[in-house]
Amino acid sequence: MPAPETQSSESPSKPLRLPTFRRQERSWLHLLLFVATLVTTMFWGRMHYAGFVSNFSSELPPVSWLHGAWYSFTILTILGTHELGHYYACRFYRVDASPPFFLPAPFLTGTFGALIRIRQQIPTKAMLFDIGAAGPIAGFIVTVPALFVGLWLSRLTPLPDADASFITLGEPPLFQAAAWLIWGSLPEGYSLNLHPMGFAAWFGLLATALNLFPIAQLDGGHITYAALGPRSTTVTIAGIVVVLGLTLISRSWIVWAILLLTMVIIGGPRHPQTVDEHIPLDRTRLWIAVLTAIIFACCFTPSPVDMGELTMGS
Repeated sequence: MPAPETQSSESPSKPLRLPTFRRQERSWLHLLLFVATLVTTMFWGRMHYAGFVSNFSSELPPVSWLHGAWYSFTILTILGTHELGHYYACRFYRVDASPPFFLPAPFLTGTFGALIRIRQQIPTKAMLFDIGAAGPIAGFIVTVPALFVGLWLSRLTPLPDADASFITLGEPPLFQAAAWLIWGSLPEGYSLNLHPMGFAAWFGLLATALNLFPIAQLDGGHITYAALGPRSTTVTIAGIVVVLGLTLISRSWIVWAILLLTMVIIGGPRHPQTVDEHIPLDRTRLWIAVLTAIIFACCFTPSPVDMGELTMGS
């Protein structure tokens, strides 16, 4: 992570940091949520593994809970690394922030993700940028090797003859490239039966893309504000319009669009100001902002989840 540009008036060579906060954390709550998320991801990881070994059959064989670890440990590592990137950037600048909260979910993914709570306004754009970018970059670094290993563990399986509806997963450009490097062009009548570790990596790509949307209080919104200042409000409004347009392509965007609209209505489209709002961001961080835009493009798919013809299994 680049060193901050803003410096103390008393020590020109020393990065600006805020006073240290000593807050009593509710460790029991963080632990409880983590254990609950571990259980839900292990359960759904077990179901994904059963689906993997069944080779697209509607009859799932009995499998051990331990097989759920392929998915559970991978997705928890990806999400945890993402949030720890934010958390340790906050610790570096002495910004008051909570440890990660993991959020369990009772469906396909087993989790709504994870988050940290930043309890104070971040004063400078350099600090805001570093904290905002640290999460998706850290998570992406973990997701890429998990994707390649997960695809390597996957296998080609003949498509079932009977007509049936399946949940299909959209393939981001990075996923397509990795699958082609490992498997080449798929033969006619075959599909990639995705290993649970590969499904966790796919979800990691999707989570990275969602966080990097350049909208309001998302990671991408922080990065955009740090790079563009007040002009980022226009980008936020354009981003909302794009997300609404995506709902016409895939219904899987509807919930995300509602959440983003709610966030913007409650908090407003304008990002909270920093003390140096009109001071340009340094060149190094601008290049890192370009890097995050490239990561977003690699992880984004216009149709994440849909019902329809089978393209790959999970």
